[in-house]
Amino acid sequence: MSGQGEWKGHPGGAEGHLDRYGFETRAIHAGQPADPTTGAVVTPIYQTSTYAQEEVGRHRGYEYSRSANPTRTALQECLASLEGAAHGLAFASGLAAEDAVLRLLPPRVHAIIPDDAYGGTYRLVARVHAAAGLQFTPVALDDLGAVEEAWRPETALVWVETPSNPRLRVVDIAALSALARERGALCVVDNTFATPYLQQPLSLGAHIVVHSSTKYLGGHSDVVGGFLATGDSETAERLAFLQNAAGAVPGPFDCFLTLRGAKTLAVRMERHCDNAEAVAGMLSSHPAVAAVHYPGLPRHPGHDLACRQMRRFGGMVSFTLAGGEAAALEVARSTRLFTLAESLGAVESLIEHPARMTHASAAGTPLSVDPGLLRLSVGLEAAEDLLEDLSTALDRVRAQ
Repeated sequence: MSGQGEWKGHPGGAEGHLDRYGFETRAIHAGQPADPTTGAVVTPIYQTSTYAQEEVGRHRGYEYSRSANPTRTALQECLASLEGAAHGLAFASGLAAEDAVLRLLPPRVHAIIPDDAYGGTYRLVARVHAAAGLQFTPVALDDLGAVEEAWRPETALVWVETPSNPRLRVVDIAALSALARERGALCVVDNTFATPYLQQPLSLGAHIVVHSSTKYLGGHSDVVGGFLATGDSETAERLAFLQNAAGAVPGPFDCFLTLRGAKTLAVRMERHCDNAEAVAGMLSSHPAVAAVHYPGLPRHPGHDLACRQMRRFGGMVSFTLAGGEAAALEVARSTRLFTLAESLGAVESLIEHPARMTHASAAGTPLSVDPGLLRLSVGLEAAEDLLEDLSTALDRVRAQ
């Protein structure tokens, strides 16, 4: 590249030297050159299963779309750039990505997981990998003493969610990463709630970052996907083998949709944060609410840490009803703009009851969720409309 004004080539990967550009610029350009055949400025959907080879063993880097696809390559390069990673791998879902990470572990080792982990993560660990010999201990990861107490000689993995799902605890990524590295274990961070715009775990020492790209990265409730980022070439090579060998890869149209969503991630996250801060403030003063969980509130136990390791505080808010489960269920069914649905991180606002929905698989375990808790994914609607919607539902419950 001879100068910024002459840049017309491939902006992503090693030859593009895009590191000096801002997050928003990389979200639009990294891994996404103009199509060399037509000049199309949007990465095409390469809807093909196989590729012509010049001769046996000689091809243009693509031979079969389970192994690699140009649309998937563009997505992987873009998201890796946003996470500040040397390597990125896309999967068919967030859990498929998590499964690939867990398959890195040797037999009969021990993992430390959050005691408020996402229900699907808990199910994958407890009912799939534990059956194959993985041992695990749920721990409050915001308590480093508890982590050290749970550590075993065979501990090989610390699995981190921060902010966590659904209680929005904030975990010290740098401290846990340093502890894991000192003891020869992996530190893996699920960065789905924060996104790379708000938090970059690799820069704080984590080995691998996990995303459900279904959520904020895609951002429009129209695609399911997962993503892994790492700075370690050997780890990336092992993950790429699993990606190909197990075959849980996204199709080109899924990659196209996620790539389209990633272009607006920065501007969307700013609005998500604005609206979530307004919602958390209103909930904090409503008499029907017993507790609000949002890192942006000064009284949140992880607020100071969130100020240090996050750009802003995210678009997720959880709160507990003073009237317990009955009140929570009534609020969940009474909102109009907050749609009662699973998932999160898209332009529309969602409300859900984790104990009966996303975290039902953890019922009766140390990861059980308070049945009086509701989780909000605060969308991009007008803030005053969202506040009115929640206030009306809460007032109705209080009046009963």
